[in-house]
Amino acid sequence: MEYRILGKTGIEISRLGFGGIPIQKIDAEGTKKLIYDLIKEGVTFIDTARAYTVSEEFLGYALDGVREKFVLATKSMARTRDLMAKDIDISLKNLRTDYIDLYQIHNPSPKDFDAVMANGGALEALLEAKASGKIGHIGITLHSVELFEKALELSWVETIMFPYNIVETQGEELIAKCQEKNIGFICMKPLAGGAIDDPITAMRFIVSNQNVTVVIPGMADSSEISQNASVVSDTSPLTKLEKEKIAKIREILGTNFCRRCNYCAPCSVGINISSVFLLEGYYSRYNLKDWATARYENLEKTASDCIGCGACEARCPYNLPIREMLKNASKVMGK
Repeated sequence: MEYRILGKTGIEISRLGFGGIPIQKIDAEGTKKLIYDLIKEGVTFIDTARAYTVSEEFLGYALDGVREKFVLATKSMARTRDLMAKDIDISLKNLRTDYIDLYQIHNPSPKDFDAVMANGGALEALLEAKASGKIGHIGITLHSVELFEKALELSWVETIMFPYNIVETQGEELIAKCQEKNIGFICMKPLAGGAIDDPITAMRFIVSNQNVTVVIPGMADSSEISQNASVVSDTSPLTKLEKEKIAKIREILGTNFCRRCNYCAPCSVGINISSVFLLEGYYSRYNLKDWATARYENLEKTASDCIGCGACEARCPYNLPIREMLKNASKVMGK
């Protein structure tokens, strides 16, 4: 296993990390088995979130007695000081630990981004928790290139998590800037939310980029852990065949894959288009049907609210057939 320093944090971590989303599909005992598989393969970085239902709790149970072998990261969608302080305490309790190595602001919108840093915003609670030793470091997770650029200029940002994979390379230049600014880069969505069905090629593509500090695929069984550990340990240059496979994947997904850049916004009737496609992907590809459905039903507007005006398609830089994709999402999600 290769190890890297996670940017300004100064913490050494494995280049392969563990993404905690799929834990929702297994149980506490299954999670414990995965933790010991991670130890066996030399994986030392675990990422989860308050939003991942039972993930923190199952991890807390599984980490009993081996907590010190891991660097723990979690995140919260709280935007105010009080709510963030509450979430930090819940995370500590769930994870059964007295400190969390990295606490992240979870995917703020442009409006939320400013609110987090305003008086009474979530950042205040994070800085207080850091000063008291409850958390070690502060990061942020994003889906917007524009916010990625802003985050790079903020002194308190020690890590940035952003989607990066064969078909989502819009952040590549900014990932390089993370390296320049000594900000740890955490690669999420390495398989594009499950859209890429060649995990070996997908992971090889990511680790060939030396600016990626750690990649955190969701792994739900031992075979996935051992396979990904083997792939990440292979630091040889991409072969001609691998490059051809990468080009083929882009050819297949490039014309009908939402990259969540949000250039299509605002929708005429208020649909959060990228969120619809994201949740439909979790439903269809990750098989997290209950989790995705619950969040989908909480959206103010769903795919069925589309009026077919086409304004979004005119703004999409990838020329996606968004109206047809929304019809499909409505069919899959039931509304």
